[in-house]
Amino acid sequence: MSLSLLYPPLPLLSTHYESHRVNPPTHHHKTLPPSFTRPRLSSTSFSKPKRKVQSFCNCSLMPTEVSSQVMLEQSRAYWVSKSLIAWNVDALDGSCYLYSSRSASLSAVDNGIEGYDKKIKLDVCSDGLPEYVIKKFPHLREYKVYMVPPALVAKDRIKCQLSVAIFSSAGTLISATGIQLPGVVDELFSYTGPLGAVFSDETITFYLWAPTAQRVHVLIYGDAARDDPLKNVQLKETNGVWTAHGPRSWEGCYYVYEVYVYHPSTLRVERCLANDPYARGLSADGKRTLLVNIDSDACKPQGWESLADEKPDVDSFSDISIYELHIRDFSVNDYTVDPDFRGGYLAFTSQESAGIHHLRKLSKAGITHVHLLPAFQFDGVKDEKDKWKSVDTQMLEFLPPDSAQQQEYITAIQNEDGYNWGYNPVLWGVPKGSYASNPNGPSRTIEFRKMVQALNRIGLRVVLDVVYNHLQGSGPFGENSVLDKIVPGYYLRMNTNGQIENSACMNNTASEHFMVERLIIDDLLCWAVDYKVDGFRFDLMGHLMKHTMVKAKNMLQDLSKIKHGVEGAKIYIYGEGWDFGEVAKNGRGTNASQFNISNTGIGSFNDRIRDAVLGGSPFGHPLQQGFVTGLALEANGHDHGSKSDAERTLAVSKDHIQVGMAANLKDYVLTDCDGKEVKGSQVKTYDGIPVAYASCPAETVNYVSAHDNETLFDIISLKTPMDISVDERCRINHLATSIVALSQGIPFFHAGDEMLRSKSLDRDSYNSGDWFNRMDFSYSFNNWGVGLPPKEKNEKNWPLMKPRLADPSFKPHSHHILAAVENLLNLLKIRYSSPLFRLKTANAIQERVQFYNTGPSWIPGVIVMGIEDGHNGIPGLSQLDSISSNSYSHIVVVINVCPNEVSFSSHALQAKSFQLHPVQINSTDNIVKNSTYDASAGHFKVPSRTTSVFVECRD
Repeated sequence: MSLSLLYPPLPLLSTHYESHRVNPPTHHHKTLPPSFTRPRLSSTSFSKPKRKVQSFCNCSLMPTEVSSQVMLEQSRAYWVSKSLIAWNVDALDGSCYLYSSRSASLSAVDNGIEGYDKKIKLDVCSDGLPEYVIKKFPHLREYKVYMVPPALVAKDRIKCQLSVAIFSSAGTLISATGIQLPGVVDELFSYTGPLGAVFSDETITFYLWAPTAQRVHVLIYGDAARDDPLKNVQLKETNGVWTAHGPRSWEGCYYVYEVYVYHPSTLRVERCLANDPYARGLSADGKRTLLVNIDSDACKPQGWESLADEKPDVDSFSDISIYELHIRDFSVNDYTVDPDFRGGYLAFTSQESAGIHHLRKLSKAGITHVHLLPAFQFDGVKDEKDKWKSVDTQMLEFLPPDSAQQQEYITAIQNEDGYNWGYNPVLWGVPKGSYASNPNGPSRTIEFRKMVQALNRIGLRVVLDVVYNHLQGSGPFGENSVLDKIVPGYYLRMNTNGQIENSACMNNTASEHFMVERLIIDDLLCWAVDYKVDGFRFDLMGHLMKHTMVKAKNMLQDLSKIKHGVEGAKIYIYGEGWDFGEVAKNGRGTNASQFNISNTGIGSFNDRIRDAVLGGSPFGHPLQQGFVTGLALEANGHDHGSKSDAERTLAVSKDHIQVGMAANLKDYVLTDCDGKEVKGSQVKTYDGIPVAYASCPAETVNYVSAHDNETLFDIISLKTPMDISVDERCRINHLATSIVALSQGIPFFHAGDEMLRSKSLDRDSYNSGDWFNRMDFSYSFNNWGVGLPPKEKNEKNWPLMKPRLADPSFKPHSHHILAAVENLLNLLKIRYSSPLFRLKTANAIQERVQFYNTGPSWIPGVIVMGIEDGHNGIPGLSQLDSISSNSYSHIVVVINVCPNEVSFSSHALQAKSFQLHPVQINSTDNIVKNSTYDASAGHFKVPSRTTSVFVECRD
């Protein structure tokens, strides 16, 4: 069955404008200068006449201005529907013409445009763009409109080089430009039928959507490397879709498409060799598409069809806890894993490895989902392991902890080793070959499935990190270019000059276009149904349109075990809702930013709680302190303003954290640091943006650390005073973790933070190799002090890093790591000891969660959160916690970030029967055991740098 047949037609959706801003993304892999444009490339096919003179005279324009207005290599006009072209140039009393050339022979000369096959006069439309066009292209709202004659066959013209030109009433050429086509392409060629290679009993049918192509062939190869194709088959076109049939015996062969198409980046008709956008298998490094039927029994591990019945249950999205993990990090340094499996999919099937034992402990304590960094086909790592370069790590071990030599060795081979995070998408729908035992053939499909199966069987669902916001390649010749070879100028989002937008790193995709959105939806469907993935994390989700995300969620929710073999209602999706670049403030339609995504049930990362807990932001000074790192309580020498300024910032940070602990709900009412009753949306960030954006708990993903930026231990080691002990830093690590673990909403943990993981202060380890990214499941070391981190992203902070890395007192010992592991396990056990920590609705949180120690007279550095339950048979709150004989009627969490013991009293909490949570009583943390509660005074006493959980048992 073709999964693409499940995709329904898309209606036009309205655009809603809402002005807001959030912190920009914290991405390694997403930093190219805004001036980056595609290089002009030489042709491999049709030649083009040399460009002629482009200097013109016009009484109203200077010669330099005229020249800049006649640029056929730019595309400043938009063919927005079959009858309308939008262009931000006014014809005034002159005339406008559309030119086309099938051989791409257009050129500008002194008196106009030559080399055309057709020249069509366009009439001026004084009514402006219709509303349905503005909804699709809001950035064109003010553009001038030109009418295309009804007799023009647009379907033929879009296969040509196109240009529009305006002439004065005297016949002088004023302006000319190329044309962007997505609007008319969507109107004429939106398609919901099968795509890719579809297998039947006797044949394989190829379907390729390429409406602008002039000719398409499929080249069939007998193996992954042979130069000469077995067959060269020409495809036939029907309304933009090219098809061909082949025998079923081709299964196991490889193919590429040969597409002859006009490419605006070169102004030529090019011969492009491209993989199938709907590829489900590849040869090594994605050179060719594998003809693989992933629905065949040969591609399924034993028991695969019944996996849906074995998956760990999730009653509600509020019950989810997420552990973010990189596939290679997990096992490449784990010597309890078979050497052939290390760093790949099959490491997760090594049931007796140290890493799997660790994951089992996390699962037993409460972690429900493992979030895997990108595992689709990405660039940056060769698929064949014998092509990798490596460094003698034994030699590196003997270098000083603050030396710059380690990073020199690592960066010298960083683009030729086996390491990269994977945010460099080449093809979205195929597992990455470097993680498989054999990158050719079907191994990557089988082994990815075995990984999902193995994780499910130890109680962990699997989240796949998807990167639909950008692609690694573009242009007609790049080895990583796929989509831009097949329909140039359609899949990638263009600026108003017709150059590719790069705000998401490079080659931004355009989910506002019908077939881009369709490809994303179909790809998600493949991962959910064919690989039984349990959730998706969207990289730079704000660069996608809201309607894309909502359509994705609805599609996944509709999957059923009976029909699709998966329970779609249990699939959770979330992402980075940052609002920046060309999509900011709904610049290309209503995007999936934090505020826009509210009321959809889709999760969004809460950077507010992260910044308040740790201090500043990933873009601020690394020494800027926050709530747990000593702000106003233990100075580190950085200028935080006056004493009153620092105290005020501490109080405001507490408000931000409390809103986050209440699931960052817009309408949650609390008392702020000024003593006012306010909603979460009325609490503002330092630049006046609302802190809260969520409408339900599942829409907030609380975190203090992720793969981006420094690890939790590293950022704490930077921000805390240099003279405190490593014991104290470890307790601060525990504090930060406790805030996330005990908050309403979805808690998210970066792999290794529970082991005090260090990357030697690297703020961006996406390409820093195994050396700086090491994890140790034997709990003997945390990777601190393995040299100054790579120069490219860290050099300006080396003077701050060097004395810390050189100081042996900063390095934790094994007992510190073991204590940190136990801390997270205990926090998870506490979270899952009562449903009160995992309330399912906004109303339940408002009714049951309350913060004490608020207002201007608060005890600085202390957060007190109460969660109250009702009692069966008694009017008022319903009883939620009745799962066991140890159920709790009331819970109080006291977070003391001060370097000293604190006391807090509340009349509202007097005469209760609170006691320290049994998990903390039975822990090896002797400090937390000194926490006390005096019922007669409602008095709590909590040791320094400690989170204490008090519970009132129903008995």
